[in-house]
Amino acid sequence: MPNTNWSKLSHLQLGRYAEYYAKMEFVSYGYDVYTSEVDDHGVDFVARNPADGQYYEIQVKSIRNWGYVFVPKDKMEISSTMLVFLLRFTDGNLPDCYVVPSTAWAAPNALLVDRNYEKPGQTSKPEWGINFSKKNLLLLEPYREEQYFHSAKLR
Repeated sequence: MPNTNWSKLSHLQLGRYAEYYAKMEFVSYGYDVYTSEVDDHGVDFVARNPADGQYYEIQVKSIRNWGYVFVPKDKMEISSTMLVFLLRFTDGNLPDCYVVPSTAWAAPNALLVDRNYEKPGQTSKPEWGINFSKKNLLLLEPYREEQYFHSAKLR
C-alpha cells in the first residue's frame, strides 16, 4: 500500500505521481502505454486499446480534495481520441480516478466549463475546465474510471 499522505507532497510531486498512476491504470486494463519525453503539446502519454487498436492521447490532471483544474485550449482539441484522466487525492485514500473524453466539452455544463476570456481586461488564455465540487459530484459519476474502461472493452 503506498503512502497516502498526499498533503505532504509538493504540487510537482503530486503531479508526477498522478502521471505514473494514470499510466499504470491504463496498463492494468490491458492498454499499451507510450510515454513522451517532453509534454509540449498537452499530451502526457499515449495509450492503445488492444481490443480495437485505437490510440488515445491522454492529458493527466490532479487535484487535492475539491477545486478547479483546466487544460488550455491550445493544448487540447475536442477529438474522439483525446482524454483527460483526472485524479482526486484525499489523505488516507487511494485517488479517485475519472476519464473524461474531450468530446464531453462539446456540451459544457456546471462541471465541464468552456472559458474563452474574451471580455476586456481578461488576460487568461481560453481553457477547458473541470469544476470539481460536492455540488457537481453527480455530474462526474459517469466518468468514473471503471465505467470508462468497462465501456471501452465493449467497443
